[in-house]
Amino acid sequence: MTTGPTIVDVSLRDGLQNESVLVPTADKIRFADLLADAGVRRIEAASFVHPKLVPAMADAEAVLAGIHRVEGVSYSALVLNDRGLDRALDAAVDEINVVVCASDTFSRRNQNMSTADSTRIAAGIIERARAAGIFATVTVGTAFGCPFEGEVDPAAVLRIVTAAHAAGAQEICLADTIGVGVPPQVSLLADRTRAITGPDTGLRFHFHNTRNTGYANAWTALAHGADTLDSSVGGIGGCPFAPRATGNIATEDLVYLLDRGGQPTGLDLEALIAASGEMTMLLGKELPALLPRAGGFPGAVG
Repeated sequence: MTTGPTIVDVSLRDGLQNESVLVPTADKIRFADLLADAGVRRIEAASFVHPKLVPAMADAEAVLAGIHRVEGVSYSALVLNDRGLDRALDAAVDEINVVVCASDTFSRRNQNMSTADSTRIAAGIIERARAAGIFATVTVGTAFGCPFEGEVDPAAVLRIVTAAHAAGAQEICLADTIGVGVPPQVSLLADRTRAITGPDTGLRFHFHNTRNTGYANAWTALAHGADTLDSSVGGIGGCPFAPRATGNIATEDLVYLLDRGGQPTGLDLEALIAASGEMTMLLGKELPALLPRAGGFPGAVG
C-alpha cells in the first residue's frame, strides 16, 4: 500500500489567529487532545508573536504548558524572531517554524523588516534551534503571490530556499498565504526547490483555499515530491495581515481526498469530522469544510 504524506494540522495557530472569536485556553488544550486522538502526529499549537498584534495567540505559553503531551506527537510553534524563539524554547516545543516572506512589502507589513533582514534572522534562528535539538522548518510566505505587489518572482522564493537550506533548515515549506496559487506554480516551485535541497530536506506546502484551488494544489504538490501538507480542521484560518485571505484547506476534506486517492494518511476521518463539529461550536458559525456536511463515502443502499 502506498504511504501518504504527513499532515500538519494548523487549526490552533493559523486556524484561530484570524478568527474574531477568542477561543479560551482550556478549549484549545482540549482541541489539541482531539487532534492527537484522531491520529494527527504534527500539531502546530501556537505562535509566539506580540499579543497586541495577534490577540488570539496571547496565551501561547499557557496552551503549550497545558497540552497533554502524547508520545509520538510533535507540538510546534511559529516564530518570527529571536524573542519568539526564546519563548518557544522556554515552552518546550518539539519543533519551530520560522517565516520569511518572499514579498518585501508583505514582509515589512507583517514582520516590520525587509525580506533580506528576515532571511538573515531566520538563519540565526535555525542555528539556535538545531543547537537546542529542535526540528527547524522555514516557511516561505507569499510564495505564490502578494496582496500588495501582485505576482512574486519564483527567483525571490528560491533565494530564500537556498539561504534556508544553507543555514541547515530540516524542512522547507512553501506557503500560498493568500490562496492565489495554481498547479503549474506548485509544480515549478516544488521541482526547483527539490533541485536545491535534494531529497534529505523535507518539502512541505501550506495552501489556502481562497479561490478554490487548494486541493488541486495539494495533489499537485504530492505528485512533485512533497512529503508534508498543512491543513486546518473545518478549513478555518487566514492571515491578519493579508486582505481577503480565507481559510486553509480543511484537514477532513484533505484526508478524504488522500485516503480515497491511494495515499493513506492514517488519520481517523470520523474523529476529524467530530473535531470539526467541536470547532463549529467554539466559533459559533458554519465552517468551510464540506466533509462534515456530506460525510465520508456512502455505504450501499438496498
